[in-house]
Amino acid sequence: MQPGQIVDCHVHVFEPQRFPYRPDTFYEPAGQELGTPARLRTVLDAHGVGHALLVGPNSGYGEDNRCLLDTIAGGAGRYRGMAVVPNATSRAELADLRAAAVLGVTLNAALLGVEYYADAGRLLADLAALDMIADVQVTGDQFVALAPLLRRSGVRVWVDHLGRPDAAVGVDAPGFRELLRWGAEGRAVVKLSGCVKVSGAPYPHADLAPYLRALLAEFGPDRCVWGSDWPFLRMPERVDYGPLLALIADQVGDADALGCILWDTPCRELGLDP
Repeated sequence: MQPGQIVDCHVHVFEPQRFPYRPDTFYEPAGQELGTPARLRTVLDAHGVGHALLVGPNSGYGEDNRCLLDTIAGGAGRYRGMAVVPNATSRAELADLRAAAVLGVTLNAALLGVEYYADAGRLLADLAALDMIADVQVTGDQFVALAPLLRRSGVRVWVDHLGRPDAAVGVDAPGFRELLRWGAEGRAVVKLSGCVKVSGAPYPHADLAPYLRALLAEFGPDRCVWGSDWPFLRMPERVDYGPLLALIADQVGDADALGCILWDTPCRELGLDP
């Protein structure tokens, strides 16, 4: 890979001095968790990362996307975004987000529950009509319950953090098997990210090896992307950016497959010019 040929597909930005947190937020990132746009640029530049996908955080901002939109606008084409929106958001509002380089919206069932999205059918259909993405975060077996709604809409689906399986249960858990089925059918893209959220073991998270092998086999490098989850909110142990890049290289093994995951696939999926 050439310098800059990496796309980080899961980062957050927080700048509460300019964009105060919502008063009803359930968590306020602070201290080392404050990933300002300036800090993000420094981290990406230091590690040769050319582009990043900014994922709207439920922490701090919830459905307030001003910080995300401001960062994208100031990034000179370096960033794309996933917004957090109400289920009742109109197609016109989604189109406005699309014009601002926001390519989809998040569905965080891991935090809000599957039932929270019971009335999201029209939202998903509008996303599909606009060729936008439902960026889904589930945990355990939630993907089994959410899959029919996603399938009916025909929306493009990305799944965060390996699908957040329970590492103690094994690859035959219903939620993970459903995710693998979507990979085999070419229905979704999965983020090879968030290992520290999923693993029951310290870095390099050896207990996740069976999950990585299964995802790479069923999705293939052309349906896998990578994300750091920077700036590492509420982590159970210290996390640093460089070791995460070393970890994904070790987990994938093959240099051509790694190049596809870090560059070719996200460029294609996010409409970046390679």
